[in-house]
Amino acid sequence: MTSTTPLPQHSRDTESVAGHWLLARVGKKVLRPGGRELSEWLVAAAPVTGRRVVEFAPGLGLTARLLLDRDPASYTGVDADPEAVEVTRAAVGEGAALVVATAQETGLPAASADVVLGEAMLTMQGESTKAQIVAEAHRVLDAGGRYLVHELCLVPDELDDEVKTEIRRDLAKSIRVNARPLTVAEWRDLFASAGFEVEEVELRPMALLGPRRMIADEGLGGVARIVRNLVRDADARRRVLAMRATFRRHDEALSAVGFVLRKRG
Repeated sequence: MTSTTPLPQHSRDTESVAGHWLLARVGKKVLRPGGRELSEWLVAAAPVTGRRVVEFAPGLGLTARLLLDRDPASYTGVDADPEAVEVTRAAVGEGAALVVATAQETGLPAASADVVLGEAMLTMQGESTKAQIVAEAHRVLDAGGRYLVHELCLVPDELDDEVKTEIRRDLAKSIRVNARPLTVAEWRDLFASAGFEVEEVELRPMALLGPRRMIADEGLGGVARIVRNLVRDADARRRVLAMRATFRRHDEALSAVGFVLRKRG
C-alpha cells in the first residue's frame, strides 16, 4: 500500500472509525482474528495453483498476495467500498481483477470460481446478511469448489446466551461495528444450510493485540512503528487500549476459527 492511498473511513474521526481501520491507521498490517498464521493455514489448506480464485473483502491485500504467490489461474477481489478496492489495488498491483460490489451480490457469473475466500467479514454482519453472503459464495463456486473462511467465534458451543449477548455488546462498543460472532456449531449450521460440507476446522487464540501475536504478525519494526504512532495520538491510544481490554476481558470465550468448506455436488 502506498502512502498516497487513503484508508477507508479516513475522513471519520478517531472515535467513530471502525476498529480494524483504526488499527490500520496506526500501522497495523494484519487485521484478521487468527493472525497471519491462520490466514497462511487457510490458503495452504486448499488447492489454489491454476484455480479461479475470488476473495470477499480483501482489505489491505495481505491474503491476496498469499493467493497470488500460488499462481492461480485468476484472482478477483470483491469489496463494496471503492476506497477499500483502491487499497487492495495498491497492495497487489495490476495482476488482479478488483470489483466494487457487495459480497451478497457480487455480479460474478454462477460457477465461475474454484475457490472463494473471506476473512473477518461474516462476523460483522447480521444473521440474514451472513446467510446471503454464504449463499453467494455457493452460487459463485463451481461444483466441488472450496469456500475458505476465517472468522471470530465463541467457545464453547454451549456458551450461555446471556454471555453471548454481553460479548457482542462489548465488541460493538469498542470496535464500533455490530460484530456478531457465532459458536463453531452455529457456523457449521450456517454453512450446512447453504449446501456446504466441512472438510477442516482450525482454531487459534484470538490474540489480535497480544504482544506475541503482534510480533509474529508485524515484526519488531512493525510493532515499534505502531507504538510510536500510538504515543503520538492520545485518542487512538485510548481506543486501541479499550479494544485490547475488551478482548482480554472475554479471552476465554473468544477464538479465531478457520473453515475449509466444500460445495456439495
